[in-house]
Amino acid sequence: MIVLGINAYHGDSSAAIIRDGKLVAAIEEERFLRIKHWAGVPVESIRFCLKEAGIRFGELEHIAINLNPRVNHLRRLLFILRRRPDFKLIFERLRKLNKTASIREAIAAGFPGETMKAEVHHIEHHLSHLASSYLCSPFKDAVNLSVDGFGDFASAAWGPGIDGRMQIDGRVYFPHSLGMFYSALTQFIGFPHYGDEYKVMGLAPYGEPRFMEQMRKIVQVQGDGSFKLGLDYFLHHREKVPYTWENGSPEVGTLFAPALEDLLGPARKKDAPLEQKHKDIARSVQAMYEEAFFALLNQLHKTYGGENITLSGGCAMNSVANGKVQRMSPFKNVYIQSAAGDAGGAIGAALVAAQQLGEKAERFHMSHAYYGPQFSDAEFKALLDSQAAAIKEAGCSVIEFHDTDNLCKATAQAISEGKVIGWFQGRLEWGPRALGNRSILGDPRRADMKDILNQKIKRRESFRPFAPSILREEVPAWFETEADVPFMMQVFQVREEKRALIPATTHADGSGRLQTVHRDTNPLYYQLISAFRDLTSVPMVLNTSFNENEPVVCRPQEALDCFLRTKMDVLVLGKRMVRR
Repeated sequence: MIVLGINAYHGDSSAAIIRDGKLVAAIEEERFLRIKHWAGVPVESIRFCLKEAGIRFGELEHIAINLNPRVNHLRRLLFILRRRPDFKLIFERLRKLNKTASIREAIAAGFPGETMKAEVHHIEHHLSHLASSYLCSPFKDAVNLSVDGFGDFASAAWGPGIDGRMQIDGRVYFPHSLGMFYSALTQFIGFPHYGDEYKVMGLAPYGEPRFMEQMRKIVQVQGDGSFKLGLDYFLHHREKVPYTWENGSPEVGTLFAPALEDLLGPARKKDAPLEQKHKDIARSVQAMYEEAFFALLNQLHKTYGGENITLSGGCAMNSVANGKVQRMSPFKNVYIQSAAGDAGGAIGAALVAAQQLGEKAERFHMSHAYYGPQFSDAEFKALLDSQAAAIKEAGCSVIEFHDTDNLCKATAQAISEGKVIGWFQGRLEWGPRALGNRSILGDPRRADMKDILNQKIKRRESFRPFAPSILREEVPAWFETEADVPFMMQVFQVREEKRALIPATTHADGSGRLQTVHRDTNPLYYQLISAFRDLTSVPMVLNTSFNENEPVVCRPQEALDCFLRTKMDVLVLGKRMVRR
C-alpha cells in the first residue's frame, strides 16, 4: 500500500510518501521553491515523493492531509455564541474551512494531463502530529503530546499509544494556546517574522526571569495540568488577524493587544536596540512556557504512568524545554521526530490513513532524517565542469578524492585550521535542522568561530548559538546526559570542565543543542568527525545549516552558488573539494 501525506495551507508545506507503512521520501516545499516556510499546496514535493516511490500521480490511490474541517464543529459554534467575535474573523475561518475541503481540486491542478483517482483522507491536525512522533518512535507504548499554535480549532492534544494504536483523550481548544503565547511575545520582543520563536529561545539565557508575575497573568496554568490564556492580552480570538498561507512565505499580523504593552511596557520595534529588559522578557517567556509545559507533562504521567513520552507540534521544537524532560518530569525516554512542526504532519497523516485502511505493516522507526533528494558523482562533476570559469575567477581550485578516508582527513584538517566548510553529501535532511548532509561546519574549539561564521556567511544575531555534532558514544564525557539526540531537538548542559574546550558551541548558560552522530545512519559524517577527533582530541564539530538567509540548500547548484557569493573557505560536493 502506498499513501501520500501532505501538509498544506500551513507553514512549511510538505509531502511524504509511505509504502507498506515505511517512509520512502519526505521534503518541505521551501527546499524546491527557495522561499522560507513556504505555505500552499506542495506540488513539487509531491512530484519528488512520487518519483522516489516509483509511481505516477494518476496511479496513486490514497492521499492524506493533516487537516479535517469536519471536526470540533460544536466547539466552534459554542465559541461564536459565547465570544461573539468580529464577523471578519468568522468569515475568514469559514473561507479557510472551504479551501481545506476543496484540496482535491487544488492538488489535481498541479498535475495537468493526469486523471486523479486518489481518495483524499482528512486526518485531524493533532492526530497527525501525535502519529508523526509515536508511529515513528521506537516505543511500543508511550504517552503522546502535541502542542502548537492552532490546527482544527485546537492547540494541544494528548493520549496514550499502546502497541501501535493511538487515541486522543484530551485537548486544549481555541483560543487558548501555548504556541500563540510564544508567538505573540516573540513579536512583542521585536522579531516579527513567521518562525522567529527560536530567536527568543536563543536570547533567553542572557536575561533573568524578572517578569514571571506578569507572565502568569498571560498564561494561567490550571489545576488539571492544562492552561488558559489571559485573553485581554491577545487579538486572535476577537478580530481578524491577517494571515497569509497561500503560495509564499507565511505572514502573520500582530497577535498581541494593547493591554500587553500596559502590562510589560512598550513593544520593541524590529530594528531597535536589544536592551536588558528585552532579554529578561525573553527569559521569562521561556520560563513561563516551561512552567505550563511541565505542569501538563506531570499531569499526563499521573494519568497514564509509563516511562516514554513522544512530543510533536510546533512547540516540540523548543529544544531547551525538551532537554529538561527527564529532569523535570517522571518520563525517562523522549522521542521527537526531526520535523516535529507542521511539516511532520504529512508523515503522521499518511501513517494514520494507512492504519485506517487496514495496513498491518511492521512498525516503522525513524532513526535518521535523510529522506530528501540526493545527487550522483556524475552530477557533481558536470556542475563543476560547467562552472569551471566562475570557480577559477573566484580564485578557487577543485580537488578530487578517490576514497573517503583521505577526503575526511583533508576536511578535518581544514576545520582544525579555522576554515569554514560547506559539506554537501547524500540525501537532504527532513525537517529544519541540517544534520550532516547539508551542513556548514567549523571548529568548536575556536572562541571566535561564531564571529567568523557570521562575518563570512550567516550574518545573524550575535546571541544565537551554533550547535555541536558529536559522536554518539562520546556524549557522556562532554555533556551532562547520556541521551541520544539524532535530530538536534534537545539542549543539555556541557560538562563544566569541557566548556572552555568548545567555546564556539557552548551557549551563554553553558548549554549546547547537540546532535548525536551514529556510524550506521551517517557513516561519512561519523568518519569526518572521527578524523577531527584524531587530530584534536575533540569528538565533535560545529554544525549549522548550509544556507545564507534562505532555505537549506537542496541541489548542488545552490550549494555552489552559496559558496561563491559568500566567504566560505571550502566546499565539499561528494568526493570533490573546492578550495579558495
